[in-house]
Amino acid sequence: MKQPLGHLSLGRPTDYPTAFDAGLLQAVPRQLNRSAIGLNEMSELPFQGQDYWTGYELSWLNARGMPQVAVGEFVIPATSPSLVESKSFKLYLNSFNNCQWADWDAVRDQLQQDLSACAGATVQVKLLTVQQAQQQPFTELPGDCLDNQDIAITEYDYNAGLLAHSDDNEVTETLHSHLLKSNCLITNQPDWGSVMIRYRGKTIDRAALLRYIVSFRHHNEFHEQCVERLFVDLKTQLDIKQLTVYARYTRRGGLDINPFRSDFETAPAPGRLSRQ
Repeated sequence: MKQPLGHLSLGRPTDYPTAFDAGLLQAVPRQLNRSAIGLNEMSELPFQGQDYWTGYELSWLNARGMPQVAVGEFVIPATSPSLVESKSFKLYLNSFNNCQWADWDAVRDQLQQDLSACAGATVQVKLLTVQQAQQQPFTELPGDCLDNQDIAITEYDYNAGLLAHSDDNEVTETLHSHLLKSNCLITNQPDWGSVMIRYRGKTIDRAALLRYIVSFRHHNEFHEQCVERLFVDLKTQLDIKQLTVYARYTRRGGLDINPFRSDFETAPAPGRLSRQ
């Protein structure tokens, strides 16, 4: 039986490219995960959002052979048919290393063209000089932190049944945790992240919410898929009226991935956390 992700180079020994190659990019259909969480391909998504990527290892040669370095910011819409597999993204970026480009605009345009083709939707690309990147301060997730609760936790396998209300009072509040940890779907490598949850609805039991977040500790899914699972679980299990889920993951291979999903607000300006 053919495996839907059998084409991926993820988890296999790979030679690093010595020449530019847009064919290194590999797409993962978003619907593979969405079907598993009850999102039908023909139905309207219950959220809008973007995946914010930051590429810290991006270099090429200018027209005179002088190496250039940049920090890349990439925005992939959640409505794109596919997400870009992260190892292929890394290999693709590395294929720029020994190739000459006329100017920075030519590099940006090439990135936008290739990433958009892979995702199946327009990907926004911005290139920052090192000086520009250094001017961006660290930020903090808004709201109350869940992590200082003195509670016992015994479940580390994904369990949406842990979610609960504390009372029936309707509130609007923002909560966050730095204890989100899941594993790569293919390689089982750990993915570390912080997650913000903003909602309007009956009061969520904070101890239950933290236990639920920690239950992802042994769970295997890509970053984008975990955030969409969080969104759907919270929305359906707790009958939330308005909801935002925003995660910022630590980088691996010079890339960090930061999915944003909401049914009522637009994404904030990206801001790097201290662990990123």
